[in-house]
Amino acid sequence: MKYKRLVPLLISAALLLSGCSELTKTQSQVYTDTLFDTVVRVEILDGVDDDVLKGCENICKKYHAMFSNKLEDSEISQINNAGGNPVEVSDETITLLKKAIYYGDLSNGAFDVTIAPVSNLWDFHAETPAPPSPEAINEAVSHVDYKNIFIDGNTVRLLDPYAAIDVGGIAKGYIADILKNYLNEHGVKHAIINLGGNVLAMGSRIDGSDYNIGIQKPFDMTGEAVTSVRISNKSVVTSGTYQRYFEADGKLYHHILDPHTGSPCENSLNSVTIITNSSLTADALSTTCFLLGYDKSMRLIEQLDNVDAVFITKDNKIQYSKNFQNKIMR
Repeated sequence: MKYKRLVPLLISAALLLSGCSELTKTQSQVYTDTLFDTVVRVEILDGVDDDVLKGCENICKKYHAMFSNKLEDSEISQINNAGGNPVEVSDETITLLKKAIYYGDLSNGAFDVTIAPVSNLWDFHAETPAPPSPEAINEAVSHVDYKNIFIDGNTVRLLDPYAAIDVGGIAKGYIADILKNYLNEHGVKHAIINLGGNVLAMGSRIDGSDYNIGIQKPFDMTGEAVTSVRISNKSVVTSGTYQRYFEADGKLYHHILDPHTGSPCENSLNSVTIITNSSLTADALSTTCFLLGYDKSMRLIEQLDNVDAVFITKDNKIQYSKNFQNKIMR
């Protein structure tokens, strides 16, 4: 059995900033941590007071404590453990869940934030991971339906008492947008927010040039980029089979789970990268588009404003959404 714990979704933020030789250590401030089951990194390129960076840390820890379904006292866990009874939660949790429901509707259920009964079966951190039994998967899938989330004001109730919420497919994007707003309020013009590969670029580099964001070559252990995108004031988020996976009996099992089957999604894709203004949008759409597959995703992307996509298929071919391809060719 082969097991790969976690490969960064994109090349590290340190590489993204290569070429910024005009920055000094006193100008650039960095906060790093391990939250949301991944490594987070916020780098402020402008000169700011130390308390601004501390504020980023407080924001990350606050929302980790609110949204993680691995923490028993989080608001998400309170909903999950209520046995179908109503739970009063914060405005932020309501906003996040409403966004998740929106993407469930947009994707006709391909994106489903009540995936937790299924995702809890798949332990990609185990020493010897193995696929769950078909019986366990079938039982879990029967409780996956985002339409069982009932919201009334600040109260949330799961209509199926055995349903459970996992916001892992959208929360990091939401938090990155919160960090961006916070930094804007404190006069920051240039920064890189990297929440486990969910990359949000504030402004451009200090010298005015775009950031060059590498998209990792699938299953390459060195982090080599297979292509890159140049951005400023944009978010770039990738969902890919190579980020968490294990192999058992000659078959690869990755972490992007199909809510209809309870098993890793099977299609022609290795990864989907979304480029757009909102990190939440990029986060949700990267998962959604992977689950929808190449053809349906291309049709969806073409209907959305200011959203570009890069697809890498299993034969390592790179495909671009139509609008993005036109930008590249200019």
